[in-house]
Amino acid sequence: MPTQPSSPLEKPVSVVWQPHLVRLPPLSRTRCLFRRFIKSLCRLLVSVCARCEVRGLENYPRQGAALVVINHLGDADAVILLANLPDFPEVIGKIELRDIPPLRWVMDGLGVIYVHRGRPDRRALSAALEALRQGRKVIIAPEGRESLTGALEAGTEGAAFLALKAGVPLVPIALTGSENWRVYGNLRRFRRTRLTLTVGEPFALARQARGPGALAEGTRQIMESLARLLPPEYRGKYSDGEA
Repeated sequence: MPTQPSSPLEKPVSVVWQPHLVRLPPLSRTRCLFRRFIKSLCRLLVSVCARCEVRGLENYPRQGAALVVINHLGDADAVILLANLPDFPEVIGKIELRDIPPLRWVMDGLGVIYVHRGRPDRRALSAALEALRQGRKVIIAPEGRESLTGALEAGTEGAAFLALKAGVPLVPIALTGSENWRVYGNLRRFRRTRLTLTVGEPFALARQARGPGALAEGTRQIMESLARLLPPEYRGKYSDGEA
């Protein structure tokens, strides 16, 4: 289980350390078939439980490596993304997902790239870089957790590191309406939740940005690209373009 941050502003840190579980999943025939099944299941769930408006899907690259960056509002985010994106990107997820037995089976079957949050997890970074080198897409939530307020929190530097190291385009995707209180509350009332998924134009971080401030500057660019896709009430820390 993760530690409890001493302050709500602090990011969680994984207590468990299981580096042997961190790897890039091989795309076996069985895994590809299972991913197709889960993707179809996600589409069914979203069609039954939500009214999802998708914008800018033409911006999503159909081929080649890319780092997909998202804001993270709740448990439904992954389901919404898999239901609407045309492919099945590699997903970076917290190692604590394996603490829930049914979810562990699903995550292992899909081939999630596990990460130990708040710790220097070089194996996770290496696995993500290898996926990008192989031409796969990788999804990461730069905030490092579900937002506590529903608005953007400060970004962490992992996404900027991957983008600069791999030299791949970034694809920002912004979600609204998928907060846990909203989704689960509507499910209890047998109501469909109104959601939006907005895909922004791909962009690249400035390759000349090197030195100790490069990751901070790259993180700022990434978070502001998400903020521009969100309505004002979701922009949080990046409402005025501040880092």
